[in-house]
Amino acid sequence: MPVAGNSSKRDEIGLKDAISIGIGGMVGGGIFAVLGLAVSFGKGGTPLAFVFAGVIALVTAYSYAGLSRDYPSEGGTVTFLNNAFGKGTFSGGTNNLLWVSYIIMLSLYSSAFGSYAANLFPHSWNIALLSHLFLSAVIVVSCALNYFSLKWVGRIESVVVLIKMSILALFVILGFWGLHHSHYTAQLGFSHWESIPGLVASGMIIFVAYEGFELIANAAPHIRNPDVNIKRAYYWAVGLVILLYVLIAIITVGSLDFAAIDKAKDYALAAAARPFLGDAGYVVISVTAMLSVFSAINATLYGGSRVNYKLAEDGEFPHEFTHYFWNQPVGLLVTTLLTLLVANVLDLESISTSGSSGFLLIFALVNLANYRLARGKRVRRFMGMLGCVLCVVSLLILLGEQYDTNLSGAAAATALIGVSYALEWVYKRTHPESRPAA
Repeated sequence: MPVAGNSSKRDEIGLKDAISIGIGGMVGGGIFAVLGLAVSFGKGGTPLAFVFAGVIALVTAYSYAGLSRDYPSEGGTVTFLNNAFGKGTFSGGTNNLLWVSYIIMLSLYSSAFGSYAANLFPHSWNIALLSHLFLSAVIVVSCALNYFSLKWVGRIESVVVLIKMSILALFVILGFWGLHHSHYTAQLGFSHWESIPGLVASGMIIFVAYEGFELIANAAPHIRNPDVNIKRAYYWAVGLVILLYVLIAIITVGSLDFAAIDKAKDYALAAAARPFLGDAGYVVISVTAMLSVFSAINATLYGGSRVNYKLAEDGEFPHEFTHYFWNQPVGLLVTTLLTLLVANVLDLESISTSGSSGFLLIFALVNLANYRLARGKRVRRFMGMLGCVLCVVSLLILLGEQYDTNLSGAAAATALIGVSYALEWVYKRTHPESRPAA
C-alpha cells in the first residue's frame, strides 16, 4: 500500500497550511453565491440547513482523510476512485462527472460575481444585462490570466484568502452586535422554520458551499507528519467552516425580513451587511465577494483543466485533450467556453442544484471507495458506508424537491449525471485502445 512522506522538506505543508487549503477551497465563492438561495428554502431554519450539509461534509471528510493517508496522490479524488473501482467505464464516468462539476462550480462563481458587481450600479440600469456582461468578463479574464501567468494565479489566491476571511470575521463580530438592534430576530424562531425535509433539501441545494475540502487530498503527498496531520486538517477545516456558515446564516436571517432577502437572493450577504454597516458595508462586502469568487474562478479553472488533462492521459477522455494551446492544456480553453455557456443559460438555482447533485454523487462514491479499500478497519468501513448512504439519500431528497419546485434544475442535474456516464460508455466502445487490459 502506498505511504505518504516522499516529498522533500522544502515542499512539505504544515498543519496550518493544510487547514488553510481546505478553508480556502470551501469559503471560495459558494457562500457568497448560495446564501440567499438557502434562506429562500430554509427560512428561519437556514442555520440548521447549513448544519445538515456540514454533517455530510464532515462524515465524507472522514473517508477522504483515510484515503488521503493510504493513497496519497496529487490526483486526489480521481486516484481514490480508480483504486477502488478500476479504470473502467464506471470510474471514468465518475471522473467525467468531476470535471463537469468543476464547470458547474465555475458557472456558480461567475454568476455570483455578475450579481454582486451589477448590483453596485443604480437599479434603474438593466441589472440582468449587466450581470451577464460581468459574469462573462470575469470568466474571460480568468482564462487569460491562467494563460498569462500561473504564478499570478497563486499570488492572487493567497492574498484574497486573507482578505475574505478577515472581512467575514468582521461581518460576524459586527453582525452579532447589530442583532441587538434588529427587528427581525424573531424570524429565527421555530414558527418560521420550514419542515425537516424542507431544511434537508435547503442544505443539499447549497451543499456546493462545502465541496472544496477535497482540495486537501491533492496536497496530501506533501503534508508533514501525514498520519496525524491529514485527518486533523480535514476535521479542523470542515468544522471551522460549518461554524462560520451557521453564524453567517443566523446574522442574515436576523438582520433582514424574508422578502428583502429573497429580493436580494443573488447578493444576500451584501444586503445583510447594510442594516448594521450601512452603504459602506454593502460596498465592502460586495467587493469582497467579487474578489473571493474571482480567486475561486482562477483556482477552479486551473484545477478543472488539469483534471481534464489527467483523464485524457489515463485514456478516459479523448487523447486530443493532452494537446497544448499557448503552452496550456487545451482543456483550459474548452472548460472556459463551456463555463460561458452554462453560466449564461442556467439560473442560479439550477446551477446550484446541478453542482450539489454532482458532488453528492461523487462523495457517495468516495465514501464507498473508503468502504471497499479500508479492509479490516471496522470504523473506517462503517463510516464509509454511512457517508455513502447519507449522500445518496440527500441526493434523492434534493432531486425530489427540485422536481416539484424547479423542474428545469432537476432535469439539468439529472442530465449532468447521465451524460457524464453515457459519454464514457460511448467513448470506451468507439476507442477500444482506451479499455483497460483484461
